[in-house]
Amino acid sequence: VHYFIHLLVTLNIYGVEEGGGVRRRVPPIELKLVPLEEGSEVTLNSDVMILQRQMDRRKAVVYLTLSGLLIFTTAFLLGYVAFRGMCRLCGNDGELIPLSDAAGAQHAPEGGVMYMAELREMLKKYLTEERIESTLRRVSRASHPPGSSEGNAVAREILQNLQNLRMDHTWTDSHYATLQFPSRTQPNTLWLVNSEGEELEEIPLDSEGYCAYSATGTATGGVVYVNYGRREDFEQLRALGIALNGSIAVARVGGAVSFAEKVWHAQEAGHVGVLIYPDPADVPQDPRRLGLHSNAVISEHVHLGSGDPFTPGFPSFNHTQFPSTQSSGLPIIPAQPISANVASKLLSQLSGSSCPRGWQGRLPYVQCVLGPGFTGPGERRVKMAVYNTMKPVLLNNIFASIEGKIEPDHYIIIGAQRDSWGPGAVKSGVGTALLMELARTFSNMVENGFSPRRSLLFVSWDGGEFGNVGATEWLEGYLTMLHLKAVAYFSLDQAILGDDILSVYSSPLLADLIEGAIKQVEHPKHTGQSILSLVQRQGGWRNIVKPLYLNSGAYSFTAFGGVPAMQLHFTEDARSYPFVNTQLDSVGRLQELLQGRLGSVGRAVAELVGLMVLKLSHDQILPLDVTCYSNTVQQLSSKLNQHTAQLQSRGLSPQWVFSARGDYSRAAKNLHEAIKNSDIQDERLARLYNTRIMRVEYYFLSQYVSVVETPFRHVFNGRGDHTLSALADHVSLLRSAPHLFNEARFRRQLALFTWTLQGAANALSGDVWNIDNPL
Repeated sequence: VHYFIHLLVTLNIYGVEEGGGVRRRVPPIELKLVPLEEGSEVTLNSDVMILQRQMDRRKAVVYLTLSGLLIFTTAFLLGYVAFRGMCRLCGNDGELIPLSDAAGAQHAPEGGVMYMAELREMLKKYLTEERIESTLRRVSRASHPPGSSEGNAVAREILQNLQNLRMDHTWTDSHYATLQFPSRTQPNTLWLVNSEGEELEEIPLDSEGYCAYSATGTATGGVVYVNYGRREDFEQLRALGIALNGSIAVARVGGAVSFAEKVWHAQEAGHVGVLIYPDPADVPQDPRRLGLHSNAVISEHVHLGSGDPFTPGFPSFNHTQFPSTQSSGLPIIPAQPISANVASKLLSQLSGSSCPRGWQGRLPYVQCVLGPGFTGPGERRVKMAVYNTMKPVLLNNIFASIEGKIEPDHYIIIGAQRDSWGPGAVKSGVGTALLMELARTFSNMVENGFSPRRSLLFVSWDGGEFGNVGATEWLEGYLTMLHLKAVAYFSLDQAILGDDILSVYSSPLLADLIEGAIKQVEHPKHTGQSILSLVQRQGGWRNIVKPLYLNSGAYSFTAFGGVPAMQLHFTEDARSYPFVNTQLDSVGRLQELLQGRLGSVGRAVAELVGLMVLKLSHDQILPLDVTCYSNTVQQLSSKLNQHTAQLQSRGLSPQWVFSARGDYSRAAKNLHEAIKNSDIQDERLARLYNTRIMRVEYYFLSQYVSVVETPFRHVFNGRGDHTLSALADHVSLLRSAPHLFNEARFRRQLALFTWTLQGAANALSGDVWNIDNPL
């Protein structure tokens, strides 16, 4: 505008030559009237007449130029204002970002909007490394298990900090849960005994190491080395003819299975007890290079499930309201963690067959044999005794929320475990520090103009060490409404185990979000390079996305609650952080592993999660990929096609699955097309679409199994005979072991999976008249 005003002023001073040139304006010629004598002839000089005509032409050119510029300027300004009014409704890729009407929104006019690029910059501006480190050190200063004085002190501090952020709502949610702790009067023990059961030698155990929810009592038997205690490990032992019944299994930590799964598999195989140790091949044990010492143990719960195992399917608000029952995932055999030194003492004395290839660990002085006998004179066995005690504990989950301005009843939830058996720098400190920093950052963003479309919930969970008890009890308490309100859940637990490789454990519905986020965030170890640039060297971003696993903080949200969930981990390539679930999990050791980059790694994780939360909180249509499960079912269809002949010979047909898969694929495609061809600025229409999208994960919770007996009802991510994996494993027996194939079981599995998939297809189609039911 200033430019055009200046131009107009200039044109008034300078003349415009033909051809567009500008020259200094000729001062106006003063014409004087000279009286003439009467009768004289008036004759104008021809030169004067020519000069007058030239001046008239110049004036006309100037006036025409000024008029044109005035019209152009007016049209330009009107067009700019109109276009700017429309454009500011859009951020990058058409994303809508309304502004807050909070008192702190003085940086933007009321009713205004912000660009997505502005929000990204605002997120980066307010995230600070120093606060992440500071919170981590405060939370991890000492052991803080649930119900302890230190645990309660940490809870009060977190609640006070959230209240200071001036959130819209801050509250607590309390549950009484039954937890298991080591006995104060009777420590767990391990003995070598003779054939008569007489105790020959006591093997010292770490008094602080235990497996929560282990069966209590004593167990005596020979010792069998079972590698990682995976299902395939036990199948291999049976194939070798190793006697398992009545023996005690010795399993090593790792193998991508939790302690609970190891114990469950051992129990199914007929073992009477389980000892679990960290092998140097899996867990670094050189103290000179940041490793465990050989007498350290790793503790973990052994409940094959989540939540309070004595109120399965029910929230633990008050035990007196519910029938006396317990989870089917509680083991009936004792389990105890042991150190590498204790494992070496036992395994070095075993006799029997040599281990299969790949089972050899790195315990010193141990030649890998399977047992169950011992070398030397006399028959010796192992006697283990577990005396853990149950205790009711009041758990307190802490919540804070920022209300959405358009869809306040739709929640994006960010949570982290707060409790820890030890200092828990990685186990609980990292997640809590990231949670508090994200809460503070989004609170500041709201004060400075950000107005989320949907509500944000920040949650500090209690009882995480015992199988995500606090989170699961909350899910159980509000299960009937969460599928209507919860958009997604992000777990911050154990997000920093290194600073090199990013792994993402996610529901397929959320997987596409990670691609956009890693483009925007700098890798914490490689300055100037985005995380995406390094991920592409590993084969592309989809290679870092993996299925949710049982013991993760996000698993129960998807497998039990039907809410899309995600958990991130930064890990090391060359070495892992060995101190998780030990008394040695301290801030100092984590900083040593990261070589002082704890703050920068924390900031990168917070920024990744923050960017995904930003997108979910403001997009007009939820960016969840409802077509993702079509590909998964297609893989099953291909597998069933390979066994068509065997199935038909038994009078079985997979046609039901094929039909249901086609219906779901069409419903997902039709929804995608309908959204693309609709006016998504219509709030009513957008809400209808979002409601259908939000419920997709919930649709895959099988309605045909009991939530009490089979809590993880999700047919893709759950556990049980109703799941896709169970069906696929069973049908593979047609070739590997036809005599084990059970037709009645297969019919039931096929029906459970097919009708859950068909129900999801029908629900995704929308109204009943849109469902494809040809006559």
